[in-house]
Amino acid sequence: MIYLSHFEFPGRETEYNFTMNQKRTCYDTVYPFLVLSEHQLRELDFEPVTILYGGNGSGKTTALNVIAEKLGLERDTLYNRTNFFEEYTRLCSCLGKETERGKRRIPRMPKGSRIITSDDVFDFMLNLRSINDGIDRKREELLDDYLDTKYSQFTMRSIEDYEQLKKVCSVRSNTQSKYIRRNLMDNVREHSNGESAFLYFTDKIKENGLYLLDEPENSLSPAKQQELLKFLEDSARFFGCQFIIATHSPFLLSMRGAKIYDMDEEVVDVKRWTELENVRTYYDFFKKYENEFQQFP
Repeated sequence: MIYLSHFEFPGRETEYNFTMNQKRTCYDTVYPFLVLSEHQLRELDFEPVTILYGGNGSGKTTALNVIAEKLGLERDTLYNRTNFFEEYTRLCSCLGKETERGKRRIPRMPKGSRIITSDDVFDFMLNLRSINDGIDRKREELLDDYLDTKYSQFTMRSIEDYEQLKKVCSVRSNTQSKYIRRNLMDNVREHSNGESAFLYFTDKIKENGLYLLDEPENSLSPAKQQELLKFLEDSARFFGCQFIIATHSPFLLSMRGAKIYDMDEEVVDVKRWTELENVRTYYDFFKKYENEFQQFP
């Protein structure tokens, strides 16, 4: 499914005229101006899966943030949104699946469409850890409370003691583990960081939506990256999702049918994943030690 088919960024001349006017102001940066045009990135055409490949500073994250801002997509965490973002996105234009060329109307994206960044995933893992730490502390408190209540002498003297009576009955009619389980939920998620990160993606990505993913491989092991690859492929193929992904992970770059823009080129170009420098570096490295791998099947 294609919800966003085309996106245009301001031309170099437009950017130059704007930045020249800003030299008389107190600002020392005009970001995101002059970032994408450095590699002559003027427009992007999208497939069900489109990948922006490039190293740090190539502008792939900037492109995602600009697209998300223009479309008004949901996001969880703040980003480097300068005073010039609004002006920059005003100069951008985009086409949806039902938008005629030449129209500057912003296409309506499906409900739930969002951008997911590394900061979103990292904050999610920190929140889980904080919640689980709190549950662990509460578990210790309940254990102490169970022992104190079980071996204490209790006499009901008034109606005000009714809640304490119920507590004493609960303690005496349950084992220690049953009492704690009844009064405390299990740890929200007892997973590794990689497992928690993967769960974040599967929780946020629903059917029939546009999703912008910024370096989703962060915090994921190679095995989990391949799990995410399969999940994204299936979501695009069977569940009506469209993805625009910024990545340099060879696993994600191998996604079937993905259109890949190489943003490390002096002029941004479309390439096959096997042509990309990062992938070739991995290939050459493992090829160099091929004999050692063959010795240990």
